[in-house]
Amino acid sequence: MGAKYIFVTGGVVSSLGKGLASASMGALLEARGLKVSLLKFDPYLNVDPGTMSPFQHGEVFVTDDGAETDLDLGHYERFTRVRMLRDNNCTAGRIYETIISKERRGDYLGKTVQVIPHVTNEIKGAVRKVATDVDVVIVEVGGTVGDIESLPFLEAIRQMRLEQGRENVLFIHLTLVPFINTSGELKTKPTQHSVKELREIGIQPDILLCRTDHYLSPEIKAKIALFCSVPEEAVITAKDVENIYEVPLTLANEGLDTQIEKCLKLQTRDRNLQPWIELVERIRHPQDEVNIGIVGKYVGYQDSYKSLTEALCHGGFGRRLKVNVSWVEAEGLEGDDCAEQLRDLDGILVPGGFGRRGILGMLKGIEHARTHGVPYFGICLGMQCAVIEYARNVCGLAGADSSEFDPATPHRVIYKLRELRGVDELGGTMRLGAWTARLKPGSFAHQAYGSLEISERHRHRYEFNREYEETLVAHGLQLTGVTPDGTYVEIVEIRDHPWFLGCQFHPEFKSRPLDPHPLFTAFISAAHKYRRESRGTPSTRAPADATGRIDSAARLDSELAAKEASGV
Repeated sequence: MGAKYIFVTGGVVSSLGKGLASASMGALLEARGLKVSLLKFDPYLNVDPGTMSPFQHGEVFVTDDGAETDLDLGHYERFTRVRMLRDNNCTAGRIYETIISKERRGDYLGKTVQVIPHVTNEIKGAVRKVATDVDVVIVEVGGTVGDIESLPFLEAIRQMRLEQGRENVLFIHLTLVPFINTSGELKTKPTQHSVKELREIGIQPDILLCRTDHYLSPEIKAKIALFCSVPEEAVITAKDVENIYEVPLTLANEGLDTQIEKCLKLQTRDRNLQPWIELVERIRHPQDEVNIGIVGKYVGYQDSYKSLTEALCHGGFGRRLKVNVSWVEAEGLEGDDCAEQLRDLDGILVPGGFGRRGILGMLKGIEHARTHGVPYFGICLGMQCAVIEYARNVCGLAGADSSEFDPATPHRVIYKLRELRGVDELGGTMRLGAWTARLKPGSFAHQAYGSLEISERHRHRYEFNREYEETLVAHGLQLTGVTPDGTYVEIVEIRDHPWFLGCQFHPEFKSRPLDPHPLFTAFISAAHKYRRESRGTPSTRAPADATGRIDSAARLDSELAAKEASGV
């Protein structure tokens, strides 16, 4: 039997959460034993988001095969067992680029190239490309119904139902049901208009996901069902939740997966959501907390670091720790009050980024972590800045820098990837995707991974200059991760420090709530240890949360200490 298809559209306003809804559907269907695949369509004309501003687009999520993709693919990976690849994200720009290339080659044999059928056929081809060896394909159509640029995608999915049959194609529409405080009412009119606009282009939704901050009463559901021509049980409340990992459970309680199973005539087992139930329980009842500062360039738009903030939270889940993230604008640390701004942090993380802006503030933040024994985690640019700071302040290499920031620096401890010299184009010209590294036995990285060989995802144009290896190592910087051929340095550490590690890759892209990344787990554990040792035991501090569960945190730590002492 071939794959069945679920198409997820959005209406009324953008940013309603189609990505999280699609990811949660994937989690629910996997909990019923089905194999799923997911695809995100983005209607913008960029070929991929790789050259887009983080302030405008948010994070660029990198896949194993080196694709620069939309951040929603990060949600897909965190909520399901699927590993995303290049084909799981497709933009209008890529569709048109493919069509124009075919036209230039003469593939259309002199025909007039048009939106229908050529553009829509290319879109349908992209859908079917990810439908191999799976039971259900979930396709999220980016944008909002009514946008001009999304019309070819909506036309293509309309055609898919005609070609595949009603029992094999399901339309789910995510819409908004706002609560008006002045009248104390939920209003259904935006949903009615959104569905009306969708029906005008030939698509009748089968299920409505109604985003709201109140549960919909049976009367409200009946009204929506009547005006939108769907069964009442197909009107699903998508209520706001405190934590995104509650979304699958909320939708399950509303019967979303049951409706999907019914509409697509799927034969599945009873769902098993116990791992998600246990996860939410740990999130809701932390035993203690840690404060982590992200010293970054794009902190004004936190979606720029979406996978990073989620991975930090994942690192706390296993030890029942609440991770409080403090956003520190790198440029704000360039003054004299750097130490004061970082005083209450239990760990400091410098993430990736491009360009010179904010580098001085990052270097001062790293120096603070190094000299005050605060656990430090540098990722990509954060690793490069750690090398620069060490070269300047420990090795005495005055003016040491990256050739990205200062081409005339006397000490290029970081320089452009050798294979990219002479390459000026920006799109897709970095070292991208999964690469293997070998670890030094006994290093922080080896202790975290429990393995001497790892594979991680990269996105960078600059590398560690091994001409300075001897000088840096002689002064105490350890190179604890390198590529198998010895070409690239992947990890640097300072061993006479509670926990100081910089990695050239992006471990956040492979972290999942049910399977946290080992480096984030190690970093959060080090931050928690630092907090306890530097600020007193949990029992002497204020409660970790409003429920005052500090006593249980002390018991948990005592139990862990006893197990460690007994070798368990």
